[in-house]
Amino acid sequence: MDENTKHPHLRIRIVFGEDEMIGPGKAELLERIDRCGSIAAAGREMGMSYKRAWELVGTLNAMFQAPLVESTRGGPGGGGAVLTNAGRDVLALYRAFEMEVAEAGAARLEALKSRLRAIPEGK
Repeated sequence: MDENTKHPHLRIRIVFGEDEMIGPGKAELLERIDRCGSIAAAGREMGMSYKRAWELVGTLNAMFQAPLVESTRGGPGGGGAVLTNAGRDVLALYRAFEMEVAEAGAARLEALKSRLRAIPEGK
């Protein structure tokens, strides 16, 4: 298979400030928290440390007007985490932005792809 058969794709990171950004990793973390009901489990699925997952959630919660994730402490009944309405809204806006950019840039991506050098198999 040569390089020209690969499908080009975008990885969009929106930078609001020096330490304020959202990109594919944070979006995926939010999606997994929503599915798993747990920050720790979502981080584990992504191969991310518990500490790192919590740091990212803390950053996201501090960036926006309302928290994106709410968590409850563990204990005998166990803890958990859920996306807030703000979290669902931010995630949906980010994913829609990704899709719109990919659609708008599809012709240019194809043009770039057509100019890639073929790489022989085995290299």
